[in-house]
Amino acid sequence: MTFWNRLMEENLPIWEQCLNSAFLQKLWEGTLPWDCFKGYIVDDSLYLREYAKVFAWGMVKAEDMEEIRTYYELLSFVNEGEGATRLCYLERFGLTDAGIQRLPQRPENLAYTRTMIAAARDGAGAAECMMACLPCMVSYGWIFTRLLERFPGVGDTPYWPLVRDYAGAEYRAACERWAAFTEKICTGLEPARERRCAEIFRACSVHELRFWEMSGRPREDI
Repeated sequence: MTFWNRLMEENLPIWEQCLNSAFLQKLWEGTLPWDCFKGYIVDDSLYLREYAKVFAWGMVKAEDMEEIRTYYELLSFVNEGEGATRLCYLERFGLTDAGIQRLPQRPENLAYTRTMIAAARDGAGAAECMMACLPCMVSYGWIFTRLLERFPGVGDTPYWPLVRDYAGAEYRAACERWAAFTEKICTGLEPARERRCAEIFRACSVHELRFWEMSGRPREDI
């Protein structure tokens, strides 16, 4: 079994819990309080600001142009896809990206981004950086693809732009490219480093679950 496939097998149970979180269950049932979704968009916008710093550390430590191009592609996805969708939702809520920057990250959000940045900053290189950033990217593709399969009617809800970003063929193909790159850079790692990489991936997957659980509670400062 490849390193990447082993990561998937070990972490899918956590992603299943994410899929079954109250926030996502209510989203596709159409019973999610609008305040919770508003809070999620604000929290995730703050998260993406910190998430981009993981790629910055990756570029600083990059050993060749392939690594730099990979981080650039990841950052472009965040900025042009995920970030653009969230800006549209913020506008719908009467908020702006500049206006929410003064807001604090909630504890679950802050713990997650600190874990990612520390892994990229303190790690030996590309392997640790990809372990930090990929649980978010790949789990979203897995979760929203299954959400759409189970509840195709989500396409007629206000949440469709969010779901569409992650449930399409283009996003799936991008995840496959990032997975292939990760397999390449993680092949042949020393056992101790390989274990550390697996620990980072699992820790960030658990943080994903905590983020979804947090999102089931509305913010009280917006």
